[in-house]
Amino acid sequence: MITKNDLNDKKTQIQMVSLEQLVPEDHILRKIDRYIDFSFIYDLVEDKYSSETGRPSIDPVVLIKIAIIQFMFGIKSMRQTIKEIEVNVAYRWFLGLDFYDKVPHFSTFGKNYKRRFEGTDLFEEIFMEILMQCMKCKVINTDTVFVDATHVKAAANRKKAKKVLVAKKSAHFYDEQLKEEINADRIAHGKKPLKEKSEDKNHNDDDDYPGCSSENTDLKEQKQSETDPESGWFHKGEHKEVFAYSVQAACDENGWMLGYSIHPGNEHDSKTFKTLYDKLKRFDINTVVMDAGYKTPAIAKLLIDDKVEPLFPYKRPQTKKGFFKKYEYVYDEYYDCYICPNGQTPEYITTNRDGYREYKSKGRICANCPYLSRCTESKEHVKVVTQHVWQNYMDICEDIRYTEGMKEIYAQRKQTIERDFGTAKEHHAMRYTQLVGKGKMSMKIGLTFACLNMKKLARILNYREKQGQPVPIYSYI
Repeated sequence: MITKNDLNDKKTQIQMVSLEQLVPEDHILRKIDRYIDFSFIYDLVEDKYSSETGRPSIDPVVLIKIAIIQFMFGIKSMRQTIKEIEVNVAYRWFLGLDFYDKVPHFSTFGKNYKRRFEGTDLFEEIFMEILMQCMKCKVINTDTVFVDATHVKAAANRKKAKKVLVAKKSAHFYDEQLKEEINADRIAHGKKPLKEKSEDKNHNDDDDYPGCSSENTDLKEQKQSETDPESGWFHKGEHKEVFAYSVQAACDENGWMLGYSIHPGNEHDSKTFKTLYDKLKRFDINTVVMDAGYKTPAIAKLLIDDKVEPLFPYKRPQTKKGFFKKYEYVYDEYYDCYICPNGQTPEYITTNRDGYREYKSKGRICANCPYLSRCTESKEHVKVVTQHVWQNYMDICEDIRYTEGMKEIYAQRKQTIERDFGTAKEHHAMRYTQLVGKGKMSMKIGLTFACLNMKKLARILNYREKQGQPVPIYSYI
């Protein structure tokens, strides 16, 4: 029987061991250190360090590795990360510290970030360099890319907010192109081009679709955090209203993260997609798979014009219960009109500022229609059917959706991008952030997604090496 004295003796026992012996062979950091090349960090930070002035600095690779440890194991703060490194042999081994080396103070990384890394794209470059190493191992296939967004709770007290004035409708990436299309469509229908709002501030004609906000500079009140003004007020379904960031991300069919972008939590996916897509253009993509939040004519046109297939899901018509669905009004392309369920033909009236052609019925005829109660609630008995000037792109998307095999591809979202988000939130502390500001948030997401790719690559190369296949091997210990 082991006594308390025996246990105390073991605690004070002196043994000849090395860090190498104490780190398990199957530890993930051992695999990452063996197969991931971190030497590129020296080139990325070369212009941020001076070899002639100042005191000797901490090795930049060690500095970045400390942050990698934090996001790899979901440690909530840098202060806690340093505490973990002090007592964790595997962490010390990964950083190249021996038993007696002093671990850097927790404020060291923050000071370096403020003085050297803030305002740069260093962490996105680190993410891309790791991604390139994955691509060199031929484990990534960018033919089909899965895109989605998730929200990360900001480090902002929801009660500490103020009202600020912002533009009612901020610019979209397609505004100028849409404006040209609208005017061209109006001219083709024998109408004058729309006037700029600055030219006609008091306009009050039939050019604006009722109920739609126009492209204007009117201001509205919006809630803004006093703690983190760059976050956005987010509310969805039964979720509690909080300040949050929206993370747009893309991965391939095997879950390899290909890119990301960070936005305030109150910006819609359809607006922020262009930022992410511009980063994905470096890859050879055939199909982009997205959920219904991205199903807009502008995104459809953007992808199809680039010869990329957009794969959207079916989206249920947003029609009031008991009323005819949009598809029950059949469009006659030859006569450029719609045919209603009672055989009447709402005709073209105008193309409004939001890019929708308006087709209106005749109220005097519809007043006696037996289907009037299922068609419109207008006091003038007028039915308005709208069609976007880029509707043909949406029709192409529907054809793609019905193509054989596309249903199975769309179903892979839950095994790819949604699984990556779940892993990042469950194991890498991405449900919320304790960092303030979009820049630090971008660092957190970039290193978190880099960790996902590093873990996957290290495990694959470890398996290949056990099978006797040649693999790249690196070590800095």
